[in-house]
Amino acid sequence: MVTRMGKTHYIIPIFVPDLGCPHQCVFCNQKKITGLHDIPNAQKVEEIIAQYLDTIPMDSGITKEVAFYGGSFTAVDPTLQKKLLSPAYQALTNGQVNGIRVSTRPDAVSEEVMSLLSAYGVNTIELGVQSMDDTVLAMSGRGHTSRDVLRATVFTKSWGMNLGFQMMVGLPGDTEEKDINTAYELIALKPDLIRIYPCLVLRDTPLADLYKSGNYLPLTVVEAVGRCKKLLLVFEKMGINIIRIGLQPSEQINLTGDVIAGPYHPAFRELVESSLALDQVEYLLAVRAGMKAANKLVLDVPEEDISITRGHKADNVGYFRKKYGVTEFITNIDKMLPRGSVKLVSADDREFGITVTRLELPAEVLGAKHN
Repeated sequence: MVTRMGKTHYIIPIFVPDLGCPHQCVFCNQKKITGLHDIPNAQKVEEIIAQYLDTIPMDSGITKEVAFYGGSFTAVDPTLQKKLLSPAYQALTNGQVNGIRVSTRPDAVSEEVMSLLSAYGVNTIELGVQSMDDTVLAMSGRGHTSRDVLRATVFTKSWGMNLGFQMMVGLPGDTEEKDINTAYELIALKPDLIRIYPCLVLRDTPLADLYKSGNYLPLTVVEAVGRCKKLLLVFEKMGINIIRIGLQPSEQINLTGDVIAGPYHPAFRELVESSLALDQVEYLLAVRAGMKAANKLVLDVPEEDISITRGHKADNVGYFRKKYGVTEFITNIDKMLPRGSVKLVSADDREFGITVTRLELPAEVLGAKHN
């Protein structure tokens, strides 16, 4: 199934597990993450692109992008890079796709690498940064430092390519403060996009051994949601596009029990945004309206935010029923409200008409709540 990043942006994913990576990160088992065990060849890449193009609408304004995920693409032999990129480049020159992106390590970027990628039409590079704290990177077996991130950023920007970062929360030696510091250091480098992943304990990894021996304690889902929602706001306030929060569900992870511990949830981003929406509603009700209880709550929200306002599996509705006695939790669509906004219309017989966006939430109300 084609990955859809928005109503007009489609990703054609090519998974290349373990490809080119010279290190064994404590958390990593790419074959488990992607559910794949074989590296595709050029013919397979061509077939995948053709299959996915058949499923994408032909409407004007649709952006289609071939993305090489997994492993460290630019660390492999340049001859293999060229073979894999050739079908994507052909689709690009034929006008079938609009862009090509690759994922790689910060220490696998050089002038020679950028020259090759540019020759084959690559316009976006995503760097697996994970953290900007060198102690966390060392404890995680990353094999690179924060300085490598700075160097790779300079190369990427000097070649005029889009820059993406991937960061991970809950790594060995990590703290919420370190994650927030990482976010601000990444913001200073002005990326075009961000992915945020909670650290999971996968079977057959060094982290699994650390977990079993009691030397690593993963975040709970509630803890990871609480941390990630703060990071989301940090990046959103600076206008940086967060294209993913949480590991994408796969049949391998969902069905075979390869995640043995950690905050995995198939709708992790929904949990994060629902927790923020809960904070907004509670702030409006308890702080702005000054109410400790209400039977009927009427809210206006953008159509796209109905689900997250009510919460994953209506968890937010249950929270307000239990804490505030709300028996009628009514959400109406207001097409004039921007995404991320909640308007308190009324509580019981009192009219309010006050609105708060999630970017306006005071820091003190962003505590981890029921999910």
